[in-house]
Amino acid sequence: MEAVTDTYTSFDGNRRIATGTLQMNALAVKQARDNGAADPVLTFDDATGHLVDIDTSGSDQQTLALAAAMSRRPLRPRPEDAQGPGGPRGPGRPTPGVVAGEVTLLPRHWEWLAGQPGGASVALRKLVQEAQRANAGKDKLRKAQERTYNFMLAVGGDLPGFEEATRALFANDTGKFRDLIAAWPGDLRDHAARLAPSG
Repeated sequence: MEAVTDTYTSFDGNRRIATGTLQMNALAVKQARDNGAADPVLTFDDATGHLVDIDTSGSDQQTLALAAAMSRRPLRPRPEDAQGPGGPRGPGRPTPGVVAGEVTLLPRHWEWLAGQPGGASVALRKLVQEAQRANAGKDKLRKAQERTYNFMLAVGGDLPGFEEATRALFANDTGKFRDLIAAWPGDLRDHAARLAPSG
């Protein structure tokens, strides 16, 4: 199965009808709606747990084209984005793939950064990389909890044990979380478990 962060999942009411690319989900949603689905047909971005609004009013080809245009953009900037509309930058400018941004610091912080080997930019990149390594586990857990909660809130606010399951989710009590959602409709339960931290 694809990684959770690379997929979308759609439901017709409590029944899962697709998991995969946004285009695959768009066609499944269109088919369900064209067949007169009585329940709400919802699509979720599995990376965030947020709802995705898919326009299925046109033909299959139009629906696919719109879904392709909506697909998640890459997180890493492309070299052409870093170069900007004027083409490659001159000497002393960031290399392709490096994106400039604004940072606000106190004067003593700037003084410390200026004294580091390679200057402020190199020092900041090293600090960010160290923080990313040190917090990788915490960041992964937080993202999994947030995407699971977003999904649960959209589909399970009135399901039995919702509040207790939410508390167990954020306490990282995997066993209790799974026990509390056990009575949920199967596809909703299984998807919430798939999005949740693994333990």
